[in-house]
Amino acid sequence: MKNLLVLILTMSIGMCQAQNRDPEAQTLLDEVSAKVNGYDNMVLEFKYVLDNNEENIHQETRGDVTLLGDNYVLNILGITRIFDGEKLITISPEDEEVTISKQNTAEENTITPSQLLSFYEEGYNYKMDIIQNIRGRKIQYIKLDPIDSNTEINYVLLGIDTNTKHVYNLIEIGSNATKTTLTINAFKTNQPLSETLFTFDATKYSDYFINNLD
Repeated sequence: MKNLLVLILTMSIGMCQAQNRDPEAQTLLDEVSAKVNGYDNMVLEFKYVLDNNEENIHQETRGDVTLLGDNYVLNILGITRIFDGEKLITISPEDEEVTISKQNTAEENTITPSQLLSFYEEGYNYKMDIIQNIRGRKIQYIKLDPIDSNTEINYVLLGIDTNTKHVYNLIEIGSNATKTTLTINAFKTNQPLSETLFTFDATKYSDYFINNLD
């Protein structure tokens, strides 16, 4: 069953060369990228919603992610994932287990949290879509169509706040009639972060089973 970790960590992207991109949408996305790349770090709080009317499924959950370059700490569904630049550490208090592995996105062809706000740069054609006024915010949507025709994604709608040039939400429509929506409720930047935030301290988990896959 699809959840936020799947959306963020395992969304497939096509790598074909054919492109059909709306210049106006390209300009707006470039502004978003420039804004994001200008921050030292970002702390995002989000809501994730999954809907499948055919299966009568509706699920909601909340989480947060701290981003510093490629490093991140993701908290979702009671699980913490830490990427320190080399190793991915998954901490599950419910299972009292820690899994340590390499994160190889080149082989897995996946989107990581650090790519969440820039995943569209490869593998998609895009064009301007509707504008909505959401609680006083002007949200411009861009429709992204996967270049890879074999993907399970029909299309993605990326909502951008035209004032702040921040991503407001991401709506994915799957070929299996599933709609997943990731809404960023809080977007904080240049926060004071602990020097050990992305460091795994095994002494804090002496009672856990440590599963080192590498």
